[in-house]
Amino acid sequence: MPSLSLCMILRNEERNLQACLDSVSGLADEVVVVDTGSTDSTPRIAAANGAKVIPFDFAFVDFAAARNRALAHATGQWILVLDADETLDRACIPVIEDLICTAENAGYYVERRNPSATDYAVRLFPNRPDYRYRGRVHETVDAAILAAGGRLRRSKIRIHHNFSPDPESRRRKNHWYIEILNEEIAADPADDTRLDFLAAEYHQLEMFDEAAAVAERIVRARPLDARARLNLGIYHLVYQADGPRARADFEHALRLRPGYPEALSFLETIDTVTAPHES
Repeated sequence: MPSLSLCMILRNEERNLQACLDSVSGLADEVVVVDTGSTDSTPRIAAANGAKVIPFDFAFVDFAAARNRALAHATGQWILVLDADETLDRACIPVIEDLICTAENAGYYVERRNPSATDYAVRLFPNRPDYRYRGRVHETVDAAILAAGGRLRRSKIRIHHNFSPDPESRRRKNHWYIEILNEEIAADPADDTRLDFLAAEYHQLEMFDEAAAVAERIVRARPLDARARLNLGIYHLVYQADGPRARADFEHALRLRPGYPEALSFLETIDTVTAPHES
C-alpha cells in the first residue's frame, strides 16, 4: 500500500482536532500539522496523536504558504488534506486506498458536505514538489497539478464539514478575505482566478452590486468564457432586475457555447416574464 500523509494547518482547534484525527485512524501513515499560532492545547493534542507539529509565523496571512510548509515536511507518496473541523467519512477509506494504489498522476475532488450545502475540492493528490498551493486565501492546488501535467478527477470520497460560526463571525471573515483578495489582485492583476473568489465573498455578504461589478471584470478578463458571461447575466437578471442587459449576456453566452442549456433556460424565463398577456 502506498504511504499517505495527512497534512493540516491549525490554529486553536482543540474542540475539533481529535474527531478529525480519529476519522483517519488506520489510514494515514503520518500526520503533518502546521500550527499558525495556537494559544490553546491544539499542538499538544496533535503531538499526542503522533503528529509532526511545525510552528509557522502567520503575521503575514498566507494560507497557501502554510499548506505548502506542511507538504514540504510530508514523506508519504500521497497527500490527504483536511481541516480540523472536517472529518473523513470512514466508509470512504477503501475508496482512498484503491485510488492511491492506481498510482495515477491525478488530483481527486472530494465531496464536502457542509451544514447547508455541498461543495467539491481537491484534497487527495500525489506528493510531488511541483504540486503546491496558490493563493493567500481560498488557496488551491488545482492549477499546479494541471500545469505539471496531472489530471483532476472526481471521486466518491466524502468529508463532513462541521463549520457553523455565528453570522457576525462569518461576516468579519468575509470582509477580511475581501481585503486580502484585493491585495492579491493589486499585486498580480493578471491572475484573474482571484476575481472569482472576490465575487463569491461579496455575494455571501449580499453586496450584489459589488459582486456584479467583479463579474464584469471577470468577463473582460475572459472574453471567451461562456460560464463567466452566464454568471454576469444572472447578476443582471436576478439581483439588478435589468432584463435587457441580462438577455444580451445570455445571448452572448450562447454564441460562445451553442446550445448552452442554462443560457437557453434563462432566455425562456425572460421571454415568459416579458411576453404580453392574452386578453
